[in-house]
Amino acid sequence: AARVEQRTDLDKLVIDMETNGTLEPEEAIRRAATILAEQLDAFVDLRDVRVPEEKEEKPEFDPILLRPVDDLELTVRSANCLKAEAIHYIGDLVQRTEVELLKTPNLGKKSLTEIKDVLASRGLSLGMRLENWPPASIAED
Repeated sequence: AARVEQRTDLDKLVIDMETNGTLEPEEAIRRAATILAEQLDAFVDLRDVRVPEEKEEKPEFDPILLRPVDDLELTVRSANCLKAEAIHYIGDLVQRTEVELLKTPNLGKKSLTEIKDVLASRGLSLGMRLENWPPASIAED
């Protein structure tokens, strides 16, 4: 097959074949195509196998989101307010907004500032959206 200039819209394949007569030309092409397809199957199978493996290896969530809020070492008041609101994991906390947290009894602007600062020191913030939260590993707890 040859490309004419830069055209890529050609639909024709021309094959010059010489045989020794033991096979008909059509049969030789059929066998060659079968062998080629079998050889290329290895590449298709490898691609199919790798994709699921990568998904399994990749953690669904940043590991810090799966850690308990206690790991943030907040003041007792802030920690107790979060527990009262059933915020047990850092992933639970980062999904809340400032407005939602300020509605929490006994959690004022000083506690909110503390929480925001501690999250920021870990590269996190309030109001984050996490798809599929909570993960099955902690939802069972």
